[in-house]
Amino acid sequence: MTTETPSPETRSTPERVRFDDMPLSPEARLGLKALGYELATPVQAATFEPAMAGEDLMVQSKTGTGKTTGFGLPMIERISTTDGLVDPQGIILCPTRELAIQVAEELAELGDPKGVRVLPLYGGAPLGPQLKALTAGCDIVVGTPGRVLDHVRRRTLRLVHSRIAVLDEADEMLSMGFWEEVTAILDQLPRERQTLLFSATLPDEIRRTAQNYMRKARSIDISRDELTVENIENVVYETDERLPRPRNLLYVLEVERPDNAIIFCNTRDDVSVVAAFLRRQGLHALAISGDFAQKDRERIMRRMKARELQYLVATDVAARGIDISDLSHVINYALPDFTEVYVHRVGRTGRAGKKGVAVSLVSGRDEMTYTELERLFGIHFEKRSLPPHDEIMRLQAARVHADLLKTARDVELAMLVPLAEQLLKQEGAAEVFAYFLKGHFAALEAERARLPGTAGDGLRAGADGKDGDSADLAGGSAGRRDDEDEDRERSRSRRGTRRRRDEGRAGGDGGDRNERRDRREGSRTRSQNRDAGAGRERSRDGGAPRGAEASAEAVSPDRSRLFVSRGSSDGYDDRRVRQLVLDAAASQDGEAIFRVVLRRTHAFVEARGDVAEAAIAAAARGVEREDKPVAIEPARTRGS
Repeated sequence: MTTETPSPETRSTPERVRFDDMPLSPEARLGLKALGYELATPVQAATFEPAMAGEDLMVQSKTGTGKTTGFGLPMIERISTTDGLVDPQGIILCPTRELAIQVAEELAELGDPKGVRVLPLYGGAPLGPQLKALTAGCDIVVGTPGRVLDHVRRRTLRLVHSRIAVLDEADEMLSMGFWEEVTAILDQLPRERQTLLFSATLPDEIRRTAQNYMRKARSIDISRDELTVENIENVVYETDERLPRPRNLLYVLEVERPDNAIIFCNTRDDVSVVAAFLRRQGLHALAISGDFAQKDRERIMRRMKARELQYLVATDVAARGIDISDLSHVINYALPDFTEVYVHRVGRTGRAGKKGVAVSLVSGRDEMTYTELERLFGIHFEKRSLPPHDEIMRLQAARVHADLLKTARDVELAMLVPLAEQLLKQEGAAEVFAYFLKGHFAALEAERARLPGTAGDGLRAGADGKDGDSADLAGGSAGRRDDEDEDRERSRSRRGTRRRRDEGRAGGDGGDRNERRDRREGSRTRSQNRDAGAGRERSRDGGAPRGAEASAEAVSPDRSRLFVSRGSSDGYDDRRVRQLVLDAAASQDGEAIFRVVLRRTHAFVEARGDVAEAAIAAAARGVEREDKPVAIEPARTRGS
């Protein structure tokens, strides 16, 4: 599709209108009623008429402003349910599985009165049910780019009749490295189609690239009107540099006492450290990350929405698409790199006319960032100081006492109370009590480690050797000294700060550059060392390095064992190797990888047969990482 100059940008925010006053079909009105919608949000009112007219739109509006109904309502109105088509007439691409599920659920309810069939397609879920649903037919596909492209290449999904395409949260698809898959999917769509792009931010790279796939796109930017912090109290706490940052966070939580909160971190490593540390202090905190199986991510989100979980620790990317009502606090473990990302984060609290609190941990070097936020968005930050250490200890003791007392009253303890009273009078009673407290916290962490996702973040972080804190699960932390834990937390915090500062100098798009680095970058120095070492290990005939032979243990017929030319000396861990193979195979199905065995210069991967074949074929055509080719080939068993 040829590039055409976009039409002038619209910035005005329309008056709030009622859906009853809009030209809608009776079926659409029933769908809106089922969702309980009466008033159109500004983005819905601004986009409905041009979308119904078939115009291409480039819409900028922040998360939580009703973008799903903004593109979903005109799409459902324009879908025909009487022509007997099996293939989808519309496709919606989302950056995360959570967002794809959320969008699909809303559109399914909205389109149910009309009989519109909506099918979500995302990785981490079995292929069988998706293939069966595609064969039965659907009207709208909502999916993540990797899984949608996987189905397109398998020829299980045909897009020849898809006359409407929506790119939801396009900025995150770019920052997560999905833009190549997005454009590959757009290339499979009919030339005469309508393309709608919705995003919280619109970097120049997206604007330029998207225009190659759009026809005289109209730009509608109401983000400046929507980017507000009304009903939100913005608070900053100056961190005590003598303490590790997780300890600073704990003290802030003891003072603020949120009912529930999302704690935003800038990196996945910080997410693991923070969640594990808070659990060791007896707090109910879980991390959410792309490393978890889809079913575990969904369970964690259900617990948070049901208010069974107090703290959800996440990056901006993992939290995109998460909508939790009555969220009392948003906590910034570190300020984001971009000012608009701050407003998107804190906008998750203070919704529907309710009050919310946004708390940020800052140091002296962050002053310029929140000064810029004050200037751009009129935010007033209340600066608070942590109370003296004795007061914090009193607050923490009150919390732990209340928790213990609540638990104790459910247990028969009458026989032990006299003994406990005598123990409290003995010399060293505080040490004895501290011993039991540590055991209690360890048991509590072990119990919560069995919850979906908890063990996952600890095991991942511990496996890569970067986070000794979160590696001890299921009572193992009982034997560790807190001062050793905090030394590691302080070291991790400082390394993360240096890395964020270095990246800040480099610039770039998106709110979570460290996550992009996980996907796109490695260590050039290690890469050079790897090349030298691999060269020495390669046999004279130019074959795979010595050690490329896999063990001769049997592999089931539906699995294959792969040799991958990336190892620990290249800065890779199990997770990065796993993602490398999935990326090469154009798959997001994390369950297709069964095992990763990491070596210094290479790795062995046991994968489902179809994913292994796709990865091998892709590597034969050429796969590069860190500006070096990647070899992915069948592993030779010993003796073969």
